[in-house]
Amino acid sequence: MAAVDLAVDENDLSGALSDYARVAKAIAYLEANAESQPELADVARHIGLSPFHFQRLFRRWAGISPKRFLQFITVEHAKRNLAESQSVLDATFAVGLSGPSRLHDLFVACEAMTPGEFRRQGEGLEIAYGFHPSPFGLCVLALTPRGVCGLGFAEPGAEAAALADLEGRWPKARFHADPARTGAVFAAIANRLGWKAHGAREGRGPVKLHLIGTNFQIKVWEGLLRIPPGCVTSYDALSARIGRPGAARAVAGAVAANPISLLIPCHRVIRGSGLVSGYYWGVARKRAILAWEAGRRAPDEAGAAPLP
Repeated sequence: MAAVDLAVDENDLSGALSDYARVAKAIAYLEANAESQPELADVARHIGLSPFHFQRLFRRWAGISPKRFLQFITVEHAKRNLAESQSVLDATFAVGLSGPSRLHDLFVACEAMTPGEFRRQGEGLEIAYGFHPSPFGLCVLALTPRGVCGLGFAEPGAEAAALADLEGRWPKARFHADPARTGAVFAAIANRLGWKAHGAREGRGPVKLHLIGTNFQIKVWEGLLRIPPGCVTSYDALSARIGRPGAARAVAGAVAANPISLLIPCHRVIRGSGLVSGYYWGVARKRAILAWEAGRRAPDEAGAAPLP
């Protein structure tokens, strides 16, 4: 296995990792106690902050108040969002690659491996990787000469395991640490996603993705790219939209196998019941990403009153 290089730009998404560690703990508490609608002071006490500092931390991370966030993580909200997203997604899929508000249209372009390259499993391919902070924890980004081939998350102290996961997807490729190269691409991605990486330029043209997968998997991933930020769909609906009605279980498997999280937004697929589950990088992180996106789509309430 390649040695893990954790060099990151100190200015890149400054404070994001420490913020997310506390926010993730708060999210877990909110999830476990959502039915009782905990008060702001209860959540703040759980993560060891004063209510004032917790409210300020949460707003800095999410852009919304904890009260608003709690609304986003409820099943009822997920059900409403699922219903409201359908007409948007129908229109987006109907017009194909030129759908409005699609992440793909903004800055992502895909290139799949040929069948021969797929069989070779990356043999002879050089892949650069680097670790970089994000609002949802430490990310590992991998690049081939043709584009981004991997984007995942590393738990604290488990960076080697995250790299091993990437290497398992390209078993015959040669991996080497190059945080300067991956950092430039990651900063552009961060700015386009609204994370405001300091000192980075958005760049012109799309971020290129280099995909390795079966024809069916790539078809599913292309379907995921048509889901706009702030929208969600179900596995059944996604299978119907890609022309494979009744293949929800196979679609779920392809969604789980997505090698490029966030850019190919597999987090935007939930169960038809409204239950948020089945994310390779953890359900708590999936909830956090969905609520973060929803918070940027819908304005927060004026005054940001404390939790009821």
